[in-house]
Amino acid sequence: MDFTECAISDFNLEKTLNSGQVFHWEKAGNGFVGTIGEYAVYAEQDDDILKVRFGGTPKPTRETRVLPRIVAHYFALDHPLQEICASFPKDPTMNAARDFCRGLRIIRQPKWECLATFMCSSMKQVAHIRQISLALRNRFGERRKIGSRVMYTFPSPQRIAGAFENQLRECKLGYRAKNLRATAQLVSSGECDLESLSVLPDGDLRNNLCELPGVGVKIANCVMLFAYERLRAFPIDVWIERVLRQRYFPSRKKMTAQQLREFSETYFGEHGGYAQQYLFHHARTALRKSELARDSSTARSLPCGSEASRTGSGRNDKRKAARTGRVNGKEGAIPAIETRLEQRNRIAAQVVSPAGLR
Repeated sequence: MDFTECAISDFNLEKTLNSGQVFHWEKAGNGFVGTIGEYAVYAEQDDDILKVRFGGTPKPTRETRVLPRIVAHYFALDHPLQEICASFPKDPTMNAARDFCRGLRIIRQPKWECLATFMCSSMKQVAHIRQISLALRNRFGERRKIGSRVMYTFPSPQRIAGAFENQLRECKLGYRAKNLRATAQLVSSGECDLESLSVLPDGDLRNNLCELPGVGVKIANCVMLFAYERLRAFPIDVWIERVLRQRYFPSRKKMTAQQLREFSETYFGEHGGYAQQYLFHHARTALRKSELARDSSTARSLPCGSEASRTGSGRNDKRKAARTGRVNGKEGAIPAIETRLEQRNRIAAQVVSPAGLR
């Protein structure tokens, strides 16, 4: 099958696919092979051209004309990336991350696939999450073929809901199997309609997601960002917490998780999710051998990697995440009366330059 070519700008396919948003795309030849919903897709980038090849589709040929639009939608090629990056705070840490991650876009993922995948990510490294995703796909997904390569779609909530818990555990899910199955049953029965949640404001959307078994604030924020396109959502995992503490509050020893959340919500603004993803990818790659990485003996996790150990259940985390709005004199507190501009100026003056890390 011939390539479909699409002119692109401000897009980096490799950085986008390898930045910890999705876990099933694999390197193949000069590009990557994966699935977008029910379709098998091969994509490669040639400077400002995105070349895409589709595998056999389960729909009539006349409907394949929409597939290029599906790819453009998936990779968010319509996001005004220059404007988004221009909205980031102008501090050394953010500047370095922005420069390193040029062209990285927030993927629009299928809602169930995104929710289920991040539920499987807690306390897992990237390689392990890829293994879980592959195991679930191979066992419960639908077979697709592109060229000589066989791939499998991510299983539907109905397939997961109908599986036995021990079958899910055989996919290396461990304790996550029970929660994933329970959530799949809620989704497949219609008790939880993931599509209908799209109309909710951020706070209500987060609360509804946190009501699902095995979903806490960080997982909810990941799903909000990567599946619901809530670009303000700012997931905080061990990597991002380390960046915030060491780069933005190096002299403060008592910054609570709640204070870090409140700071992130105001300081990084309307496109905080993009800022978070840039900070995260930069920390995991460019700074992997720096003090930022060496200071930690914990496993290198994904945006929601430490969910189980650091937040507890979704309901408890949701209650803890309620904003206090108080102003006090405790060390590390962020005065609620500060404007966003005042906060940015103050932090920019304090932040440690990336060049100072060895």
